[in-house]
Amino acid sequence: MNIKEEINRLFKEEYGKLISVLTKTFGASNIELAEDVVQEAMLEALKQWEEKGLPDNPVGWIYKVAKNKALNVVNREKHKRNYQSEIANHLQSQWTAAPMLDHIFSDKEIADDQLRMMFTCCHPKVSLDSQVALTLKTLCGFSIPEISKAFLTTEENIRKRLIRARKNIRDAEIPFEVPQGKALDKRLTAVLESLYLLFNEGYYPSKGNDIIRYELCEESIRLAEIIAASEVITKKSNVYALLALMVLNVSRFKSRLGPHDTIIDLENQARANWDQKLIQKGIVYLELATEQGEVSIYHILATISAHYCTAPDFDSIQWLDILNLYNHLMEIDNSPIIQLNRAIILAKVEDATFALQALDQIEDKSQLQSYLPYFTTRAELHFQNNELELAINVLKEALKITKRENIKHLINSKIDLYSENN
Repeated sequence: MNIKEEINRLFKEEYGKLISVLTKTFGASNIELAEDVVQEAMLEALKQWEEKGLPDNPVGWIYKVAKNKALNVVNREKHKRNYQSEIANHLQSQWTAAPMLDHIFSDKEIADDQLRMMFTCCHPKVSLDSQVALTLKTLCGFSIPEISKAFLTTEENIRKRLIRARKNIRDAEIPFEVPQGKALDKRLTAVLESLYLLFNEGYYPSKGNDIIRYELCEESIRLAEIIAASEVITKKSNVYALLALMVLNVSRFKSRLGPHDTIIDLENQARANWDQKLIQKGIVYLELATEQGEVSIYHILATISAHYCTAPDFDSIQWLDILNLYNHLMEIDNSPIIQLNRAIILAKVEDATFALQALDQIEDKSQLQSYLPYFTTRAELHFQNNELELAINVLKEALKITKRENIKHLINSKIDLYSENN
């Protein structure tokens, strides 16, 4: 591994940890300052390591440089900047600076600070789109181009979201802490929604030619596991349920991709390639999720995924049980996406005609007009009904809403197949 590759690896793995501990040092109103210090530490590492080679302990080296730079910043700007942090006050004294830095850079404090960082990023004063952008930037080390690619928007739009989020945090004087009482439950809901959105963007990217963005899924799971390990948060039912859902879905990733980066449907996936250790881990999380008697969208979706993962083969899947789970899910979330997924199961339990009727009954299809699975599902249902012309026409509509060449290749292959049978 060359020096730049090692820096990139460290940047991804340590960036969020350093940002979190430095945000606690400087105060939540100075997140951008924390980002600047980490960037400077990484650039210094790149410069010195290219000249002198890798140190024996690269992580320790980075942390030491970040500590020194934080100390210099506090002392240099103590009369110019409001840090809103008791830690910064300790760093202004030569007697308390060293022990305080050693304390805040300990493994436990860093994990706790990442938890605090999540709740800071997902404060209700910060809009949902800005919450996710700020989480990706500060906790996951994603660049602005990467974030803009992930969420189908321009780099300038992402910059504006980040600026707006930081300003909201400063103006509202949002504390760098995990809230307590009823506020904790509400904020935890926002944090989990943000992580679920992040995972979904990895599972089904909205832009680019990647079929799966593994790094987004991995970061979602990593951050959720920090929440699960927290001693501060006691109501973890939804946390475990979300982890179960994510881990069970990730267990099937190796069999989900086919030639030309096409998606292999569940029926044709090689179950031998499923990660059994991850499946068992997901089942354990699901069992933990049921201990407090709560039922959320994450519980139901995780249970559906468990049905898929634990069935001996495709023909053994209990489709009626899954349909009942979707019926229950629609009492919680009656969104068009959920109704679409239910229709797919309805085709297994009843037939394609029933499923098409269910799709026709969706009142608000506006969300589905740019959602590719809606078109591919509808086309497949028409094909099952031997309505080949309708199936081809739906796929031609699908071609208009995607710019991804590998997806176009797959759709055109389907059109050719349907045409041959027409």
